[in-house]
Amino acid sequence: MSLLLFIVLLVVAFSCAYHQSGLFKTGLYVGAVAIAKLIFTGWGLLTFIMLLVPVVLLVLAQEGLRQSYLTRPIFKWFKAILPDISQTEQEAIDAGTVWWDGELFSGKPNWDKLLSVPKPSLTDDEQAFLDGPVNTLCHMADTWDINHNLSIIPKDILKFVLSEGFLGMIIPKSYGGKEFSPVAQAEVLSRISACGGCIGIFIGVPNSLGPGELLMKYGTEAQKDHYLPRLAKGTDIPCFALTGPLAGSDATSIPDRGVVCKGEFDGEEVLGIRLNFEKRYITLAPIATIIGLAFQLDDPDGLLGDEEKTEYGITCALIPRKTKGISIGRRHKPIGDAFINGPIFGKDVFIPLDYIIGGAEMAGKGWTMLVNCLSVGRCITLPSISNGMSKRMLMGTSGYSALRQQFGLPISLFEGVQKPLARIAGFSYIQHASCLHTIHSLSFGEKPSVASAILKCHMTEMGRQCTIDAMDIHGGKAVMTGPKNYVADAYSSIPILITVEGANIMTRNLMIFGQGATRSHPYVLKEMALASQEVNDQTTAEFDDVFWGHIGFSLSNAVRAFYLGLTGGGFAEPDGNPKLEHFYKDINRLSAAFALVADVTMLTLQSKLKFKEMLSARLGDLLSNLYMASLVLRHYESEGCPDDEMPLVQWSMQYLMSEYQKAMLEILQNYPNRFIAMKLRCLIFPLGARFTPPSDELSTQVSMLFTKDTALRERHFDGVFAEDIKTNPLGHVNTVFKKQTELKPLFDKIRAAIKRGEVSKALGLHQIELALEAGVITSAEAKKLKTFDKALMDIIHVDHFAEKDLIRKKETVARKSSPAKKPAEDKSEKSSLH
Repeated sequence: MSLLLFIVLLVVAFSCAYHQSGLFKTGLYVGAVAIAKLIFTGWGLLTFIMLLVPVVLLVLAQEGLRQSYLTRPIFKWFKAILPDISQTEQEAIDAGTVWWDGELFSGKPNWDKLLSVPKPSLTDDEQAFLDGPVNTLCHMADTWDINHNLSIIPKDILKFVLSEGFLGMIIPKSYGGKEFSPVAQAEVLSRISACGGCIGIFIGVPNSLGPGELLMKYGTEAQKDHYLPRLAKGTDIPCFALTGPLAGSDATSIPDRGVVCKGEFDGEEVLGIRLNFEKRYITLAPIATIIGLAFQLDDPDGLLGDEEKTEYGITCALIPRKTKGISIGRRHKPIGDAFINGPIFGKDVFIPLDYIIGGAEMAGKGWTMLVNCLSVGRCITLPSISNGMSKRMLMGTSGYSALRQQFGLPISLFEGVQKPLARIAGFSYIQHASCLHTIHSLSFGEKPSVASAILKCHMTEMGRQCTIDAMDIHGGKAVMTGPKNYVADAYSSIPILITVEGANIMTRNLMIFGQGATRSHPYVLKEMALASQEVNDQTTAEFDDVFWGHIGFSLSNAVRAFYLGLTGGGFAEPDGNPKLEHFYKDINRLSAAFALVADVTMLTLQSKLKFKEMLSARLGDLLSNLYMASLVLRHYESEGCPDDEMPLVQWSMQYLMSEYQKAMLEILQNYPNRFIAMKLRCLIFPLGARFTPPSDELSTQVSMLFTKDTALRERHFDGVFAEDIKTNPLGHVNTVFKKQTELKPLFDKIRAAIKRGEVSKALGLHQIELALEAGVITSAEAKKLKTFDKALMDIIHVDHFAEKDLIRKKETVARKSSPAKKPAEDKSEKSSLH
C-alpha cells in the first residue's frame, strides 16, 4: 500500500506539472495523497516527506509571502547575472514578430494557428504578370552569353525590366508600383532564377532590403512622393551601401561617419551632414542612380538641438549618385553569375538633413530600420532564388539520369544515383513548403525575424547541396562548361547566396537561437524587460508572475518530454490529417524537448552562452528542423494530402527528424555539465534515440517519382521555365525526357526482340537500323526513334570551342632564363609582400 500510494503521488505530481496546474492546486492534490498515506500506513519518513511537499507548495502559493521572502531576492540575483545587452542587440531582438517559431518554443504548439491559415494564392494580375512579362523575360535572357561574354545585362533586357515595372513589385499602386503580395514576389524571383543571377539579383535587390522598402516604412511623405514613382517606373535604380572593408558581418561597427554641420547646398547655406565613407560588395552600385547609405552620425556641436547627445549612431540616408564627392569604383567580379556589384567611395560629401530617410527625426535610428526591414526582405529574395535553383537542378538531374545510359541501363536505376537524386527531391520539397508558407505569413501582417533567418540559412544550404548532387550525377556533362551546361553556373554561384544578407556561419551560430531564445520564448523577453527596471513592489509582483510561470513552464516541458518520449507522442487525438498523426506527435514531443534543453542551457550557462557558438548553432538546428518539418505538414495539408506525394513527405520528415536527433545528441555529447547532460538524455530519449534517416527503399521510391513522367513531377515543376528554346538547355532536356516516355512502347518492342534473339544488341542509331532491318519496327517508327536519338545525342554531347574563342588575351613573351643558373633570391620586404 505504501509503495502504491507513493506511485500515485508521483503520477499526481507529474500530471499537475504536465498541465501546469499551479502551486495551490498542486499542493491540494499532493496533500490529499499524502493524507491518504498517513491514514492507511501511519507515520514514517516517507509519510513525513509526502506531507512536507504540499505544505511547502501551499506556502509558496501565498503571493505576499512568496514575493517578499523568495521572489524579491531572486529578482535581485537575476538582475545581477543577466548579461549586458547593447542597444543594437536589443533592437535586433525587438525586430519583427513572433510567428510559428514562438509555438515551437512553447513546447506545446497550437497547430490550429498554422493549419487554419488560408492556402496561398495569386490574384489575376499577379498570374498575368507571371504568364506575360516574366515568361517573356525568361525567353529574352541568354544566361551563357550574359555570364561569360557580356558580364552585364543587355540593353534590351534592361529596358524591358524597367519598363515592365519589375523593380516596383513591392511599391503600392498609388505610387505606380505593382503592389504584389509576398507570395507573388517570391514566385517571380523563383521563376526568374532561370535567367541567371545577373538578372535575378538585379530584380530581387530593389524589391528586398533597400531604399524602396525603407522609404515605404519610414520615409517622409515628400520622400515617398518623389522617389517611389521613380523607383516603380525604373527612372531611378537603387542600391544600398552598408558593408565596408572593416565591417562585414559586424555591420553595427561601420566606421563610415557623417558629421552634422552647416554647408552650401544649391547655392544656400543649410544645416546638413558631411560624409566620408568607403563601401564594397554593393549590388547594383555600378548602375545605381540613387544610393541608400548607412553611416555613423555625430553631432559634436549639438546642432540638432540636443547639446548633450553628440553620437547618434547608425543613420540611413538616400543620396543621388551625382552628388559631389561620390565616386563609384570599378566593378567587382563575383564567382558564377555575373551580377552587377562594386565599391562606392565618398569624400567630403555634403547632404542636407532631409536626405535622411524619414527626415532629421530618424537620425540614429538606422539600425532599427534595417533590422525591421531585414525580417521581411531576407524572408523572400534569397530563399526564393534558392528554391527556384533547386527545382531546376531537380528537373534537369532527374531528366538527364533517366535519359543517360551506362552498362545498358539508365543511370537513374543505379542506387548510387538514386540516393543523391532523392536528396535533391526531398530538399526541393522542403524548400518549396518552407518558403511558400513562411512568405505567405507576411500577407497577414507577420514579420517573422527568426523564421526569416531560418529560411535564409537553410534554404541556401539546401540549394548548395542540390547543386553539388546535380554536379556529381551529371559528371562530365556538368564539368564541361558551355551554353548547354545548366548546372555549372548555379554550382559556382550558390556561395554568393550563402554569404550575402548575413553569412550563414553567423546566422546559424549566432542569430537563429540567439535571437529566438529571447524573441520567441514565452517568458525570457518579459524577464529581460523587467530586469532593466528598479526593484520595487510593482516590478517584484510582475517578475513574480513571469518567473514562477517560467518555472512551471520548464517543469511542464520536462514532464511532457519524458512522457511523450515514453509513449511515442502521447495518446491525444491527431492535430491534422489522421495519416500524418505520428508526424504531428513527433513534432509535439521534440518541441517539448527543445524547450526543455533551451531553458536548462540558458539557466546554467547564462552569459557564457553568447560565446558557446557551436552549442548555440545546434540549438538553432533543433528549432530549424522543427520549423521546416511543421511547414512540410502544413503544405501537404494545404494540397489536399494527395497519395502520390506521401513518399516525399515521409522522406522529408524522416530526414528532418533524424537531423534534429543528430543535433540533440551532439548537444548532449558536448554539454559543459556532464551530470545535467545525462539527466537531459534520460528525459528526452527515455527509450533511446530511435529516429532514423530515410531508408534506401524510400530514397529509391522518391527518386522514381521524378525519373518518370508523373503527375507529381508536373505539379512540383509548375512555374519552372522549361520551354525548349536555344537559350534554355534545361527545357531541351525536359522535352527529350517526355519524348522518351512517348516512345517507350517502341523501346520495349526492340528490347523484347533482343531477348528473343531476333536482333543483336547494339547502341544508338546502329540499334535502330538493326531493328528496322529485322522488321521489328516500321520505317515510320524508325524515323521517330532516329529523331529522338539525334535530340538525345545533342544532350549527351558537351560544348566545344575553337581555341581563338577561349583565349581572350595574347600570350606574353616568356622570360628567358638559363636552367644552369638559379636566380638569386630577393629578400627585400617588397618582394615578400608582393
